Amino acid sequence: MRSIAMKVGATRLVCILIMATLVVGCSQGPPMGEVTGNVVINGTPAKTGSISFFPVDGKSTTTGASITDGKYSAMVPLGKVKIELRVSKVVGQKKLYPTPDSPVQPIMQEVLPPKYNNQTNLEMEVQKGTNQKDFDIKL
Repeated sequence: MRSIAMKVGATRLVCILIMATLVVGCSQGPPMGEVTGNVVINGTPAKTGSISFFPVDGKSTTTGASITDGKYSAMVPLGKVKIELRVSKVVGQKKLYPTPDSPVQPIMQEVLPPKYNNQTNLEMEVQKGTNQKDFDIKL
């Protein structure tokens, strides 16, 4: 009886070790590099916006970050990526409901032309460590 209990205990221990190894292996993800930089439009730092990194090979995950006061920082999978920049401005307001006391929502408009976002040709090669990528955009 004791030998059966030891075999069951050993089997459980092996199963737990295998599961722990699988969980650790699955959570590591692709190797990443940090990409930081500045986004300046017509000499002024972009107040708010977003930056997205799309792997050219399609094998890694898409990542991105917020742009705040012209600065951004993102962890990006290593390799060649396509970059999309989005910077919006408030151009009006609209009511959320057709009532007199309805809260309002800002109406936003993209500041940058499509060549910086929907039709982007911006690319970079992300290396291990810290990568600097600044954008000085003249409209």
